[in-house]
Amino acid sequence: MHSPLPAIGQVLAVILSLLGALAAPAHAGDEIRIQEEIWALPLPLPMFAYLVRPVGDGPFPLVIMNHGVSLNPTDRSFFPLVEFRDAATWFAKRGYLVVAPVGSGYGAAAIDIPERAIFGPFFSKIGKCSNPNFRDAGMAVAQVDLWIIDYLAAEKRIIPKDVIVVGQSAGGWASIALSSVNPPQVKAIITFAAGRGGRVGGKPNNNCAPDKLVEATADFGRTSRVPMLWIYIENDTFFGPDLSKRMHDAFTAAGGRAEYHLMPPFGNEGHFFIGSPDAIPLWSPLVTKFLDAPK
Repeated sequence: MHSPLPAIGQVLAVILSLLGALAAPAHAGDEIRIQEEIWALPLPLPMFAYLVRPVGDGPFPLVIMNHGVSLNPTDRSFFPLVEFRDAATWFAKRGYLVVAPVGSGYGAAAIDIPERAIFGPFFSKIGKCSNPNFRDAGMAVAQVDLWIIDYLAAEKRIIPKDVIVVGQSAGGWASIALSSVNPPQVKAIITFAAGRGGRVGGKPNNNCAPDKLVEATADFGRTSRVPMLWIYIENDTFFGPDLSKRMHDAFTAAGGRAEYHLMPPFGNEGHFFIGSPDAIPLWSPLVTKFLDAPK
């Protein structure tokens, strides 16, 4: 169903699987023992992924975690292979197989060849700030999520109709985009600080065409029916409270299903809330309640 990895991908897959096995043994003291791995996913657009899961053969319910983006090739070149380790571990200890793909266009080659990285192009551009294409940028990453679901289902590693998608920043925006096509495998979506075009030029609360972002959010809401939980932080300087509330109002007015929660300020910059282990006690009760509620 999927094209095979190129030769370099096969070599990297072997090397990284060995590194993952050495770096992350199972945690014997936990109620659910987990293990961490690094995979090279043989998708139509191959990419690396951090994976953490319960020990055993499965199949397991799946969590996909979508990361944010940088439009700067230098920043993308330093992007970490494992960004959400603590949050991913929280889900894995609750029985989920967690996959956090590293988007195509990231890694060492991003600086040498700005439009390409180890496995392919940086494909989630929004275009010019004066006329951004927020919709297609979100749908591009949403397509990757669908490929991952199909691949892991074909490998019989997951329970195909028990998928949760989690996204931060641009990854959260992609998760909202995914909800608009209502994949039957996806039962719930959780976003943290979702949006695109934030902090233009590195300036706090300087957004690229915020009205167009709200309009695109409404467009997704017209067809989205997947239950969603949207979490934002008061001191997020990428997508502040006024903008995030406008996005939510537009999404739900159009028919989308989303709970909105604005959390108190966190650290110096709330946008990266999900990446901190100190934030887990703050967001985990909301997430647990949301996931346990009838869908």
